[in-house]
Amino acid sequence: MPRPSSHADSVLTIDLGAVVANYRALRDRLSGAECAAVVKADAYGLGAARVAPELASAGCRTYFVATLDEGIVLRSIFDGLQPAGEAQLFVLNGANPGTEEEFYEHRLIPVLNSEPQVDAWATVARRRGAPSAAALHLDTGMARLGLSPSEADALASEPDRLAAIDLVLVMSHLACADQPDHAMNRQQLTRFRRLRDAWPSTPASLVNSSGIFLGGDYLFDMGRAGVALYGINPQPDQTNSMAQVIHIKGKIIQVRDVDSPMTVGYGATHPVARPGRIATVPVGYADGWPRALSNRGFAYVGDIRVPLVGRVSMDLITLDVTDVPPHLVQPGCEVELLGGHAAIDEVAKVADTIAYELLTRLGQRYERVYVGISA
Repeated sequence: MPRPSSHADSVLTIDLGAVVANYRALRDRLSGAECAAVVKADAYGLGAARVAPELASAGCRTYFVATLDEGIVLRSIFDGLQPAGEAQLFVLNGANPGTEEEFYEHRLIPVLNSEPQVDAWATVARRRGAPSAAALHLDTGMARLGLSPSEADALASEPDRLAAIDLVLVMSHLACADQPDHAMNRQQLTRFRRLRDAWPSTPASLVNSSGIFLGGDYLFDMGRAGVALYGINPQPDQTNSMAQVIHIKGKIIQVRDVDSPMTVGYGATHPVARPGRIATVPVGYADGWPRALSNRGFAYVGDIRVPLVGRVSMDLITLDVTDVPPHLVQPGCEVELLGGHAAIDEVAKVADTIAYELLTRLGQRYERVYVGISA
């Protein structure tokens, strides 16, 4: 249930203008290839209903989600736009048995990942009497989804199996694109080139966000921009070139004086070593703040970095604000948890995770404020 902003203990600000700026920057790097947007997991937790229309206004026409349910929701979003735009929506997990008719009903394109999915989609298309659009996923090294090289070769040798399918895309997925010097990138490129030669007139797509930065050989006809749209660094070995999309601030709800031999938080894991002050902020693991940040995390009060001490609990974190001027750390004062000084990639690294996980786990108790909205 929405809350008045005056009651919000923590605020998640999402800059849709920054999402659009990142989309345009990635599109420019694709050198004429189409830039599709990956908006799975509710646009990586930031709200597909708000993100997708902004991307559409910037010219994006192709989108990828993970599941059928996500596709149905996204189609309803686009059908509700005024004027309605006909977006091309791909479902990465493909059509599971018995769901094919729902793909037709909602105008969704399955990414066919296995021979059974291929044959089932072809059967439905023949029954309907018209070619049915689909993408074909070739596994070039992830060993996750997609046809293996031997399966792809077998399918290519039996063209009748695809006769009822309107193949609109041949794709694969890079395993190590965020490591540009990794040998597997070139290996996967070589495999993909060989396999897609069986369907030379079909548009091809190999790269994700990080892959877009690998250069022209990898780009083909379409790039699938995902996490970089949302401000995550697609090149971990370089300064982040993406615009910051999210900011999280929490309000201090209590400040207390502490001294040795006191301890802070569950398990008494932080022994107090000197006289000081502890500020309590109402953000915890129920809000997606990783428990792994216990005694390791940080926040900012203005330009001052302060350590997170004690364990992250369900609803609260505790910060050592001993070295901050007292007038900056009174109840009601804000601390910065993400954005500005606190880059999400750094916070994720300290939590021994990746920014993808941190982003998609952000909870629903934040007051969400969207800025940078197009007219």
